[in-house]
Amino acid sequence: MGKSACSTSPQQLESTCFILRALFLLLFCRHACCQCKILRCNADYVAATLNLRGSNKDAAYCNALRSYSHCTRKTARTCRGDLVYHSAVHGIEDLMIQHNCSKEGPTSPPRPRPPAPNHQGFESLDICNYEKSFLYKHGQPPTYQHCAAFGDPHVRTFQDEFHTCRVEGSWPLLDNNYLFVQATSYLVAKSSNATATGKLTIIFKNMKECIDQKVYQAEIDNLPAAFEDGSVNGGERPGGSSLTIQEHAPGQHVEIRAAYIGTIIAVRQAGRQLSFSIRAAEEVARSFTEEQDLQLCVGGCPPSQRISRSECRHTGIATETARLLCKEKLPVEDVYFQSCVFDVVTSGDANFTLAAHGALEDAKMFHPDAEKLHIFQTGAGCCLISLPFLLVIVTSNLLAIQLCF
Repeated sequence: MGKSACSTSPQQLESTCFILRALFLLLFCRHACCQCKILRCNADYVAATLNLRGSNKDAAYCNALRSYSHCTRKTARTCRGDLVYHSAVHGIEDLMIQHNCSKEGPTSPPRPRPPAPNHQGFESLDICNYEKSFLYKHGQPPTYQHCAAFGDPHVRTFQDEFHTCRVEGSWPLLDNNYLFVQATSYLVAKSSNATATGKLTIIFKNMKECIDQKVYQAEIDNLPAAFEDGSVNGGERPGGSSLTIQEHAPGQHVEIRAAYIGTIIAVRQAGRQLSFSIRAAEEVARSFTEEQDLQLCVGGCPPSQRISRSECRHTGIATETARLLCKEKLPVEDVYFQSCVFDVVTSGDANFTLAAHGALEDAKMFHPDAEKLHIFQTGAGCCLISLPFLLVIVTSNLLAIQLCF
């Protein structure tokens, strides 16, 4: 028979109480320490200020500092003895003074947090929502890239390189594990090397959990608002709604959203040409093998297929007239403007101004970095000396001649 509780000696009882008190204090301290959320406050502040850019970055910085200050105040009680906490509080005060930030005002929106793990694991997550899945796995939103092909065609690659290409016939714009996009071009005029896209084929490859394989085809004067099989989504699978197609302007502008791969595609028709624009998740854009090396969106046009925009042949529209037409749609004289002038002069079709304008509008929506929206290339224009500038040169030369005599 074991000893009863009553027979416990005073020494044993005192020892037991001491152990229980120590365990209680240990658990209490551990609980208190775990409640100090200063590291989370620090992480939220870093995330809010990591990619600030643009004209309102100063205001956004002050918003982030106010959010940081609010976060530290919430956790002040449990962080009294934490040196990191006290350092953060003093640092916030100094930064707010340096940047002339008021203590009262708007704050940064809360940073999205990955959902807490559950007993069913990742399988229970909606894997046909790329952004949600990426955030779950990496704890941050995905990064994106932009590519476009329009006009002659002119190709803007994922790396923001810009080429004007001949590429007559069929060429792949994309060829990776998720997407295949092929553009078929034709000669704009017999007397010119310039070509334009007359047909686009887009294949969304089968993804077992989300969609059936879907094919979209567009040709000049035939810009359908449905896939080749007549459907407007990814099929009967549970994730079929993660692939949708929407018509923005009948016969002129169609947008395809593939949420399961974080991708948006715009297809437009302007004049006698089709244009293609895409915003793709970087992980998706890079998912290809060495055998899939020919992709205009990745490597641009092969050197043998590139043509110079400074050498264009006139087909009825003078360069200065083309400049005026393009200036109405494209006030910034960047590569979109230069390409517009080249296309109008080469094709004789003023509708090509709409192609460059549409490509720029897509870039505004799709490009992840607003500061890289415009690309400037010197010496790449099609006879781009304007009439006023030419008159200045002639007048200057005449004055110089008169002074000499």
